Amino acid sequence: MGAKPLVIPVIVIATLGAGVPAFAAPMGFAESTMLMGEFEPGAQKGFINYSLTNRDAIGFGGFRLRMDEGRSLRKYTEANYTRLVKRWNQPHAQANVWFMGGVGAYTADRQPDRTMVSPGLAVDWESTRLYLSASSRLYRADGINHDAHILRAGFSFYEVNYEETQPWFILEAQRVKGMTEGTEITPMLRFIHRRFFAEFGITEKKKIRSSFMVNF
Repeated sequence: MGAKPLVIPVIVIATLGAGVPAFAAPMGFAESTMLMGEFEPGAQKGFINYSLTNRDAIGFGGFRLRMDEGRSLRKYTEANYTRLVKRWNQPHAQANVWFMGGVGAYTADRQPDRTMVSPGLAVDWESTRLYLSASSRLYRADGINHDAHILRAGFSFYEVNYEETQPWFILEAQRVKGMTEGTEITPMLRFIHRRFFAEFGITEKKKIRSSFMVNF
């Protein structure tokens, strides 16, 4: 199967604070709205959420995937909740633990909708120059298992001021049960500027990926 993952619920960038660190978060600051999309051949994913506080957000999202060289279509739409479980502030870095959970309707090949649940955890550590993250999220429905596991590591090319755009190199390793063959590796470039980022990469199978985030 050549398709890529489900909605990726983590590794969203909200560039806040001096020095513009790669602040990894699946939600923005309190009372803000975050919009994210990801695109590649045969797959479109996205979500939007609203931060009720600086630790809690609610929203909805989903994916649309073409499997088996376009012969099979799978769709998932969910309502979700995000919680900042723990944060450690260091002199020049930050670490976080996140919980994400969703429930929604999953459809495959014109079959009846099935209820899918999607709990997950993510951890990250970032400074103005380095970034590490790991996430696991279970995507389960009756007879369906699309659990997603993602590791990311990267570095910025140089430090910038708050108003400037900062380029990053990110390497991602991803495995999604029933969706990817083994582990898929994607090197990518990321450009961060305050409340948005844009990301471009190509997998080892020569699939072009792009994504964006806007926090407002």
